Amino acid sequence: MASTTDYKIDFTNFYNIINNELKSTPTTRAAVNPSTLAPLPAVPVSTKADVDAAVSAAKAAFPSWRDTPIEKRAALLNTFADAIMANFMDFASLLALEGKPPTAAQFEVDFAVKHLKGTAQLRLDDEVIEDNEEKLTKIRYTPLGVGVGIVPFNYPFFLGLGKMGPAVLAGNAFIWKPSPYTPNTALKLVELAAKIFPPGVVQALSGEEDLGPWLTAHPDIRKISFTGSTPTGKKVMAACASTLKRVTLELGGNDAAIVCDDVNLDEVVPKVALGCFNNAGQVCVDIKRLFVHEKIYDQFLAKMVEVVKTFKFGGSEDTEGAFFPPVQNAMQFEKVKELFSSIEKEGLKPVIGGEVEAEAGAKKGYYFKPTIIDNPPENSRIVQEEPFGPIVPVVKWVGGEDEVVRMANNTDMGLGASVWSKDLEKAERIARRLEAGSLWINTHQDLAPNVPFGGFKQSGMGHDWGVIGLKGWCNTQSLMTRRSGGMF
Repeated sequence: MASTTDYKIDFTNFYNIINNELKSTPTTRAAVNPSTLAPLPAVPVSTKADVDAAVSAAKAAFPSWRDTPIEKRAALLNTFADAIMANFMDFASLLALEGKPPTAAQFEVDFAVKHLKGTAQLRLDDEVIEDNEEKLTKIRYTPLGVGVGIVPFNYPFFLGLGKMGPAVLAGNAFIWKPSPYTPNTALKLVELAAKIFPPGVVQALSGEEDLGPWLTAHPDIRKISFTGSTPTGKKVMAACASTLKRVTLELGGNDAAIVCDDVNLDEVVPKVALGCFNNAGQVCVDIKRLFVHEKIYDQFLAKMVEVVKTFKFGGSEDTEGAFFPPVQNAMQFEKVKELFSSIEKEGLKPVIGGEVEAEAGAKKGYYFKPTIIDNPPENSRIVQEEPFGPIVPVVKWVGGEDEVVRMANNTDMGLGASVWSKDLEKAERIARRLEAGSLWINTHQDLAPNVPFGGFKQSGMGHDWGVIGLKGWCNTQSLMTRRSGGMF
């Protein structure tokens, strides 16, 4: 059995991983640390030839990996999880450079590893749907072949492993395509995976904006799992149509949280504030629209402002207590800045924040002040659009349950939603009427490897995680054995 020292890797130089070999490219590029604007170590810029080589290696590896018993595949996933932990601080430090305070980076690595181990416990058994004297009929789930995970910048470590783990466990070969803004941790994760998995089973390619289209167009790739914006997701789906690739799309969210008038403010407000501003609002299932009952609205808003004032800004060089990171990249910074401009244009009332630059001392990164908008109109941009940044509207809920359900469902998005109340029967009654793929009561963005995750409406299609997510990496096959009787 290998020791943890066998899985130590160097975190200095960065390569593509093709067929378990470290590959450089003629051209390189460097992402930027969003808390300092300093360049990160250079990474490869993949060519079309690199894509073809990785797909060929994955295609060659697939038959043997498909036929490997799932218990063996699960054991290697567990070994991989242990190997990540053997490099825990190196991964956390690198992830911090990609856009998080060290404490948040350490949390993401730890959570991702636990999620990966939870995934390794899942199984895809045959389902018997008919078993009698005449026939035995089963449903089987067989892996698709070569799959690609296109991973976003906001949680690159967790969301990347959240695609790779189920794909590989189900018996597919997997190519990891990281965001150009956060490529470094992905390349090191797959470099580590190359020490554990057979050649071609887990590979990684970094590159520019042309890399995604090369992958979605490739005829030998059987599935694309994409997490990102709705407009880009539509382009991915259209590109996959020509080769009838399977797609899983986890897209934008405009999550509603409904707060009833019976809650304990001291308990609920800190949790809701965290749900709104986790990772500076750069989480697809952060609370993006907050509906608070009129009876407690003023008290709730005042207390939420108090809580948000305690948030400490921080980037890769900050340590204790840092919670509030910068926006991850210049593109997203400009998008959020443009949305901030609507505050004045629409005459909205910020009760905290509202300014572009945060009070972050000498920091020169992409910081915003956390901003709360007091009871904006339902048709305002901040209610209708997903900011993916640290600005949240708090809307006064006036009327009964029908009205708040109508407001919560008044969006093209439907990723997650939550209801907060001491009356659990009432909370579930409201929750069941909400149009979202994940519903929570007295919590929000509570995720688990055995629970499927996906959205309604323009928040996506298909699911990650859970047995349903595993099935999304498979073909469904019926198998009938005739025991007696004729053909008809």
